[in-house]
Formats: sequence, structure tokens, C-alpha cells
Amino acid sequence: MKIAVEGCMHGDLDSVYATLLHLQEVEKIKIDLLICCGDFQAVRNEKDLESLNVPSKYRTMNSFWKYYSGEKVAPFLTIFIGGNHEASNYLWELYYGGWVAPQIFFLGFAGVVKFGNVRIGGLSGIYKANHYYSGNCSCDCLIQEGTLGNRAAADLMAKLRPSYWFSAHLHCKFSAVVQHGENGPLTKFLALDKCLPGRNFLQVVEIESQTGPYDLHYDEEWLAITKKFNPIFPRTRARANFSDAKLNIEECRQFVKNKLQMRGSKPFEFVRTAPCHNTCQSAANNFPSGEYWQYLTAKLPFLVSHEIPFNWFSSNEELATVE
Repeated sequence: MKIAVEGCMHGDLDSVYATLLHLQEVEKIKIDLLICCGDFQAVRNEKDLESLNVPSKYRTMNSFWKYYSGEKVAPFLTIFIGGNHEASNYLWELYYGGWVAPQIFFLGFAGVVKFGNVRIGGLSGIYKANHYYSGNCSCDCLIQEGTLGNRAAADLMAKLRPSYWFSAHLHCKFSAVVQHGENGPLTKFLALDKCLPGRNFLQVVEIESQTGPYDLHYDEEWLAITKKFNPIFPRTRARANFSDAKLNIEECRQFVKNKLQMRGSKPFEFVRTAPCHNTCQSAANNFPSGEYWQYLTAKLPFLVSHEIPFNWFSSNEELATVE
């Protein structure tokens, strides 16, 4: 399995996909998957642009909207995490992850999926020590007092011992090999740059796997964990309270297993929830004043039941819901 890894996308999907298509042709290879390590910037229209966490001079539509609208289709299955420069109003619709466009899948604020027989997990956001225990804060990288990285992510790496760990955010390429204990397994670490000419923003890695073709599936264990802890997952900046959390998830795992057996383990298809960018008309003109969020709110119940479903994690079970 050949997986392309990209650093910070910054909304420039056209350039990244063009580079990979050229690489395929020159190297005579087939790329099975693209992983983007943050700052994806899924901007559908001008309303999303208002929520993009960048200085106003950097707020441009870029090219994601073309894939959201259907004008273009991603040539490779694409999986991404969120960074610290995102259009947060769209990603909030997909707290647990889901399709942001055909062939483009967001892993959520944190998530795990299976691609073939390979498990892929992701953490959205960046790490700041003084924000770490606040709600909705995730880990990536930090430079502090001459050191690189963060303790929380390092602890997670030591616990999971993944074969690969990909990162971005710092706009540089950095690789390392981490050995876990004496004669223990190795983790190959790779951080990549942002998408600009002459920069090291892309690398293709070959991973041992079963023979393709490969499909994307929910991860049973992760869904069970999500169901178990959903009541205390933070949706505000308030610190989550894990004091009453019980780690036994077997009951939740059996619940999820039954649901997956009934409906299958592939994510639901993409659903468009907001108008697309129109080069001749602003999104504000597509909706009378004040109606944009009414439109979005009206769509949310459908969305909630058609991605990693919120109601799978409800206490009312009568609701239908890297290696």
C-alpha cells in the first residue's frame, strides 16, 4: 500500500493533487491514499471564510470549494485532521468525523478508521501547555525552551507504539526513529512542510498490507470508546471531568458490533449541508439575512444521523442510531 503524506494543506488541494498525479506518472506507481496532517481549510463559501482562523489578508477561497461543489473530484481518497488554521464552523458539524466532500474524509476532533487492514488515528488541533486541559484542545507540536514536541503526544506514542507517526504545523521537514524500550518496536516519525514550491511538503511511504483494492471503514474499538465517553466529551472550553469514567468498554463494543453488523462498517455517503461558493454571487446573497444558520440547523439532524452517528452514543439504545 502506497500512502502519500502531506504537511499543511492551506486549502491548496489543486496543487497537491496535481503534484501527486505527476508523481504517479513519472514514477509509474499507484497511490492508494493521501493523508493531510492539518490546516486543511475546508472552506465551502464566503460564510466559511469568515470563520477561517487566519489574519484577514490570508482569507481566500483557494480550491476546496470546487471539490465540495462537485466541480472537481479528488483523484485520491483523502483523510485529514484539523490544525489551528481551519474553517471551524464546518468542522464543528463533524465533531466525530465524516465526509467533507466526495472522497475527502475528516477524522474528527480525534478519530480512528481502517483503510484495508491498516488502522489510522488522528488528533486535530495543536498543543499549547496552558490550554491542554481546556475542552476541545488537541495535540500536535510545540516549540518551548528549545525543545520540540509535547509530553501528551509522546506519552500516547509510547503507549500505542505505532509503526508511523506523521505531523505538520511547524512548516519544516523533520524525520526521526523512536525505539520503544530495549529491542522494542520502532516508530518512524515524519513532519512535513506546507504546500509551496521548493518546499518538502509531500512524501510517499509504502506500508505492508493485504492486497487491494482498499476501502475505508469505521473502527469498531474506537466507536466503542466514543460511545463510552461521549457523555463527558468536551464541547465547550470547560475542562472535561473523567473522574467517574469506567474503562470497561466491552458492553459498548458489543453494542457497536451489533450496529455495524446491521448496517455495515463503511461511513455514510457525503451530504452537502451548505451552499457552494459561487464566483458570480456571494454566499450572503444565497440566503436572506439571518437564514444561513437556520438552514444549517435544519440540516444538522440529518447530518447527525448520517455520519459517525451521535445517536449511536446516546444512553437511549432504542434510537437507531496505526498499525
